[in-house]
Amino acid sequence: MADRYSTVLLFGAPGVGKGTQGNILGSIPNLFHLSSGDMFRMLDVDSELGQIFYEYSSRGELVPDDITVQFWQQNIHAHTVLGLYKPASDLLILDGIPRNPEQAKRLNEYIEVQKVIHLKCEDENAMIQRMRQRALKENRIDDAREDIISRRWEVYRRQTRPTLEYYPLHLIEEVNAMDSPAKVLSNILQMIIPVMNSLSAG
Repeated sequence: MADRYSTVLLFGAPGVGKGTQGNILGSIPNLFHLSSGDMFRMLDVDSELGQIFYEYSSRGELVPDDITVQFWQQNIHAHTVLGLYKPASDLLILDGIPRNPEQAKRLNEYIEVQKVIHLKCEDENAMIQRMRQRALKENRIDDAREDIISRRWEVYRRQTRPTLEYYPLHLIEEVNAMDSPAKVLSNILQMIIPVMNSLSAG
């Protein structure tokens, strides 16, 4: 357990901006961002794993835990070997994983969660509109259909939202996802800079 990665989780419903914020944070020195959604979307759709991902994402459902955690582990290892992620000096920013309490338990072997930043939005319609716009802009077929979007929200409420209960309350910070992206980023940085400082001091 001593070699676990120091980690901040970006948590929230579909469309709240986890990927947007994660990408910006990942451009800051000593922050390394990994998105499970991007990880799966980069797969060759003709590969066995790519077909499994497409099968589940096209229904708006979660990829099975075993596959998700194993694939995540392989990705982290590859980034470490390539020198893109340096666990001794970089704070890991994760979004899109863990997606349920079981994944949180399994990942506990690999990550030491310093903060869970909950990007919060009660306006489901606003988030659905964001997802539609993103689907058009980024050609994301998993966000393009109304039935898939609704299914993803149902899966979030039933499976992903309870993941917050796995973590102690003192680790969870809430950020209003409906603020401007710049304001959201500013709020997140206020929360993670002390974590970065403690990592560099250690």
